[in-house]
Parts: sequence; C-alpha cells; structure tokens
Amino acid sequence: MRGQLSYFQLYLALVAAGAGALGLVFSLPDPGANPPMTLFFAAATLSLLRLALPFSLWLDGLLTVLGAGALLAALGGGAGLPPHHWLALISAWAFAWLFVERLSGAIRAGKLPETGTGLVIPVMFGLALLVVWEVVTRGANVPAVLLPPPSAIAARLMAETHILWADFVQTFIKSVLPGYAIGCLAGLLVAIAVDRSPFLKAGLLPIGNFMSALPIIGIAPIMVMWFGFDWQSKAAVVVAMTFFPMLVNAVAGLNAASAMERDLMETYAASYWQTLVKLRLPAAGPFIFNALKINSTLALIGAIVAEFFGTPVVGMGFRISTGVGRLAIDLVWAEIAVAAVAGSAFYGVIALIERGVTFWHPSVRGGRA
Repeated sequence: MRGQLSYFQLYLALVAAGAGALGLVFSLPDPGANPPMTLFFAAATLSLLRLALPFSLWLDGLLTVLGAGALLAALGGGAGLPPHHWLALISAWAFAWLFVERLSGAIRAGKLPETGTGLVIPVMFGLALLVVWEVVTRGANVPAVLLPPPSAIAARLMAETHILWADFVQTFIKSVLPGYAIGCLAGLLVAIAVDRSPFLKAGLLPIGNFMSALPIIGIAPIMVMWFGFDWQSKAAVVVAMTFFPMLVNAVAGLNAASAMERDLMETYAASYWQTLVKLRLPAAGPFIFNALKINSTLALIGAIVAEFFGTPVVGMGFRISTGVGRLAIDLVWAEIAVAAVAGSAFYGVIALIERGVTFWHPSVRGGRA
C-alpha cells in the first residue's frame, strides 16, 4: 500500500515489478526454456499487488533470492545471458535495494530488533554485489584476465589454500603484527614524552606531520636496503606508517581532559603520573583507539606494498605482483580477498576491544564502535 512506502521505495518497487513484467512478456513465447527465470518474472509482476494489499518486506527479500537463483541457474550453459534476462538482474537488484530500505526503516521505527536483524542488511548488500559481479562477468563473457567471476576466485582459493596460507603468515603474522605493535606502542610513548615537554611538542609534531605525508613507495625501497629482503624490512615500513598517526592522535587525546577535571586532580594532590594514568589516558582512549583502527588498515597496506620492492618468494605482495605478470588474475583476486578478510577481522577485533575499554564514551553507549 502506498502509505507503507516512501516515494523512493515506491519507485524501487515499480522498477522491480516493471522489469519483471517486461521480462515475462519476452519469456512467454518459450516459457519452458528457463522455468526458474519465468517463475521469477511472474512473481515480480505479481508484486504490483502491493499497491492494493499489504506486502511484507520479507517477500521482497524472498523475491531477491528467487531472482538471484534464477540468474545463476541461467549462467549454467556458459553461453552468456539472453538479452531479456538482463531485466531479471535489474529487477532482482531493485528488490534487494527495496528490501534493505524497508528493513532499515523497520529497525529505525522499532518494529524489529537491531540485534541480529541488523546483520541482514550488510549480508544482503554484500551477497547482492557478489551476484551482480558473477552475472555481469559470466553473462557478458568478460575475459577472465580483465575481471574473473567470484566463482573462479573461490575455486582458486580452495585450490591454492596452502600458498595463500603461507603468504598470509609471511605478510600478516610476521610483518604486520610486529610492525603494528612496535609502531603504535612507540607512537604512544613518544606522545606521552611530547605531552610532558613543550620543546618536544613544538619540535616533533611538525616533523611528524611531515613524515606522515611521505609516500610509501618512497619509504619501502629504503627499508629493504636497510633491513634486507625478509619480513624485517616490511615490519619496518609498517612501523613508519603506524607511528605518526598514533603520535598525532595520542597527543590530541592527552589534551582531551577538561580543565575542571585536571583542577580536580590537583585538588586531590595527584602527581603527574597519577593524573596521567587515572584521568588523561582514559580520556585519550577514544583518540588512541581511533589511531589503532586507522593503523590496522594502514599496516596491511604498507606490508603488501613493501613486498613489491623485494621479498622472498612468499608473501601477499609478492604473489600479487607475480600473479599479474603471469596473468593469473584469479590468484591475484584470491590474495586480495584474503587481505580484505584479514584487514576487516583485525579492524573488528580492535573495535570490540574499544567497546570494552571505552564503554563510558557516548559513541559506544550509542551503539557505534
């Protein structure tokens, strides 16, 4: 019913149903050629009943799944998609967008719980992108050297698990984690020293801002010359990339405590270190964790790029550079997928720790990491 939908949602509903109706017209001459596709077109057309009858948002989700299944089934022959089948892609994408719009609106209105239900939105969005990627690359016969389909990347992931694991250990375990820990800890300790000394604050912070702007492709070759081709040079690049974001954020965080709070600590005759530990470091927590989250992605990028300039015959960056040279693009995308999952998981762990440590901060109390 019109009262249940916004104008944008109504537009999406009409696009989804219109594309389905048009596809049904083209499918009627030979409805048995692809029964799942004909069924989806018919169901999409029937969704116009929402203009007169209540239509659950979960039905939009079901139509999305039905359309994705019909499209993937139509790709089985390997000859690409018939022209009118692209209407199913438009319709299924519109149904997915409409479902996510209605679900997020129901959560905001308090009709559905955010816990658990809120995970459906990113899952649906991510799966929809993968289906579109698969359908476009295989349906349009895009050459694999330009963009392989997700199915080919997944097959390469399964076939080259041992290589991908060795690359992950070399890059993430040996380079990223040590460099991240050293860079962040050093940045925090120097920030405390800078906060203690006005001379260091006036001298180091401008240098820090300058060093943070240096391009990684300029730092990496120098580190390889200094520390060799193994993981030590990659960890050194990670240290250089993570040190200054932590320094700048920590210095700003140490000044976050209000004058009234600092005056209260002086009233209690607290020493500098007592004030630092019990007031200023906790107040700087959101700033420090902000740097930690930023550095969690910078560290992985820095280690991978550094491997382009010299490394043993193992590592994510090494595999990406050699894979491109051998036109093994599916292996390159498999490495990218592993890096993306590792980086996202690393960020997520830091965000979870932040929730537990800075539980008092308004952003955490409001449900945002």
